[in-house]
Amino acid sequence: MSYRKLDPGQIVATLHRLEQRIGERFPGTSLLAVCRDLVAISTKTEERSQSIAKPNLALRLAVAIAIIAGLSGLVAVALSINVQVGNSEIFTILQGIDAAANIVVLVGAALFFLITLETRHKRSRSLRDLHTLRSIAHVIDMHQLTKDPSVLIAGASATSTESSPERTMTSFELTRYLNYCSEMLSLTNKLAALYAQHLPDPVVIEAVNDIEDLTSNLSSKIWQKITIIDTAKSQRTA
Repeated sequence: MSYRKLDPGQIVATLHRLEQRIGERFPGTSLLAVCRDLVAISTKTEERSQSIAKPNLALRLAVAIAIIAGLSGLVAVALSINVQVGNSEIFTILQGIDAAANIVVLVGAALFFLITLETRHKRSRSLRDLHTLRSIAHVIDMHQLTKDPSVLIAGASATSTESSPERTMTSFELTRYLNYCSEMLSLTNKLAALYAQHLPDPVVIEAVNDIEDLTSNLSSKIWQKITIIDTAKSQRTA
């Protein structure tokens, strides 16, 4: 087993265990539904990230044929040109050189487009999947927004209004709930990292880093709440 790369199977297995833990602690909650959705995404991520890493042989063959055909046409055009300097004016020769330079530039751009076609196709697929992971990170954050530790400190009756959400969790349950949210964010980040691992493209790496920053910031907010709960428990027992 290599410890230098993320193992997609281990990430999926960890998410399955997290789903079971949430189901045992908070059965029937929306957080459990989100975790199940993340498990389903992780299974697809494992398949898609490995698929992206594989070379697209059909596309490479088509690109190779197109490049060979283009270069053959360019060579044929070059061989068909018969320049007789003695019978041509200098202006006509310069026009021919300019036209040939333009053709070379266009052919070079076309070759670059074809050569990078596979990478751009893989990049597009990766960015589409990474957008899904970014979205679910925000969904996870939504589930912890109303989990306010100040209610436990001040008491629900002192802080609630008619529009306040129902808060019935104990300090232990609230800590576990927030902890589960933090774990889901961390695993979302690891799923995103699989794409950078299999496709070290600068654009993909930047998108993965953005998700890492997002999940880290969201997780930091969660751990601030957990710290408040732990501090309040310590003060009560002191």
